[in-house]
Amino acid sequence: MRLASAFVAGLLFGSGLLLSRMTNPQNVLAFLDVAGAWRPALLYTMAAAVAVAAPAYWAARRSKQSLLGVPVELPDRFKFDIPLILGSAIFGVGWGLSGICPGPALLLLSRADRGAITFAVALAIGMVVADTWKRIRAAPRDAATAAVS
Repeated sequence: MRLASAFVAGLLFGSGLLLSRMTNPQNVLAFLDVAGAWRPALLYTMAAAVAVAAPAYWAARRSKQSLLGVPVELPDRFKFDIPLILGSAIFGVGWGLSGICPGPALLLLSRADRGAITFAVALAIGMVVADTWKRIRAAPRDAATAAVS
């Protein structure tokens, strides 16, 4: 059931990206070009996404588990740390330079789009680097905890 719900959610998300034409990096870049030929299409897409997600998020915040029985674990919305800020900045710069983010990149990969392939490779490398950095930073704490035990 979890796999089926993930598939349906992905299908809806991908369909929304295709319908709104947000898989075209030029549409994203035109939205970011506020001093030039600005196109507000992404703003409408974001507003529609918020309208759909807000009730689900509201319900999730008040529930201990999802409809499928999975525990709901939401991040602390007031915790801003270096990894969050740095990750957000890197994401924003990459999105602004390429006009692609992970969701549309997956759809563009199905067309063997060179920009999406480059983006996906860079994304994979970034994920490996971030995971390695997390493990390296956690190692001294794990060693200290083991020494105390």
